[in-house]
Amino acid sequence: MDLQTRKLNAIRYLVNLQDEKIFREIEAAIDTVKSQKETELQPFTPKQLVDRAKRSNEDYVSGKFKSQDQLELESENW
Repeated sequence: MDLQTRKLNAIRYLVNLQDEKIFREIEAAIDTVKSQKETELQPFTPKQLVDRAKRSNEDYVSGKFKSQDQLELESENW
């Protein structure tokens, strides 16, 4: 069954739906999908990448980093 046919079947189902609870659940599912789409990851711009790299270098030079061993020890407590 193609997507267009499935959409039409869903519309027919919704038009005939009488159960308020089921309809609210469908609305909630739609809202969840919409909000997930809005918060999807976006690629960094070149300027953002350069800024992040500069901040990372500054953090490294100032000693604001953890070694691999430190991270492994820390992750044991997760």
